[in-house]
Amino acid sequence: MTETLGLDPLLLEILACPCSDHGELDVDGERRLLVCRICGRGFPVRDGIPVMLLDEAVPPGGSGDAAAR
Repeated sequence: MTETLGLDPLLLEILACPCSDHGELDVDGERRLLVCRICGRGFPVRDGIPVMLLDEAVPPGGSGDAAAR
């Protein structure tokens, strides 16, 4: 079974990165982030809600500490 971080699989299909390229997102279950395939930013999921704000994103290669904010 694919990791969804508690999100509806249909929602995961339609979500896109807010960067200018609007990249598709992959689930990183270990860091509990949605990661852009293009820019590499990670977006935390808090209380079942994806936080799709560039200001809240974890930089590419980041540890995911922003998810604890």
